[in-house]
Amino acid sequence: HWRRLSYSKKNMGPRALMVPAMAVSAVLFISFMSSRSLSMSISQKYGCTRASQVIRGRAPTFTRPKSSKRPFACFVKPPADAPPEEKALIAMTNFANRYNKVMGTTYCSDPSIAAVVIKGLAEHKVQLGAPLCPCRHYDDKQAEADAGFWNCPCVPMRERKECHCMLFLTDDNDFAGDETSITPEDVAKLISNIR
Repeated sequence: HWRRLSYSKKNMGPRALMVPAMAVSAVLFISFMSSRSLSMSISQKYGCTRASQVIRGRAPTFTRPKSSKRPFACFVKPPADAPPEEKALIAMTNFANRYNKVMGTTYCSDPSIAAVVIKGLAEHKVQLGAPLCPCRHYDDKQAEADAGFWNCPCVPMRERKECHCMLFLTDDNDFAGDETSITPEDVAKLISNIR
């Protein structure tokens, strides 16, 4: 826009363009750097791959910050020769830990509740192919798992942060604890007495 105006006047040459172009460049650089620092601070705070996800209100994916050399303490890789039930239990524990961190929720103050729910999710993952909510009664579990409404995280949890199972609790819940992660070993130990 400025270039067209500058060259349209007969007395002005390319040098007349330098001042407006430099001013525009400075403004663009400053706005780029401020948005970049905002993006960096958001991505460091929320640990997501793209800060624009947080700005636009989308749920961020939880990733390891670039500066960290260790993986998250809450992530456990299952052994290659583990049975499907154990792999599913580890996978659902990892999922629940990650979801707590991303959504800002915590486990119940009684850790055995989280352990029983994670065990139920893992069993449904193996049997039905989806982590169907274990805290509800279904006439046809496979049909409900295929429909996806009650697959964890269920629609009420995603839309309103309401977890019927008390697996993911917000701060205003009376039963909310302080823990956001649990190990698969703790889950196995807590459910060993329940059969």
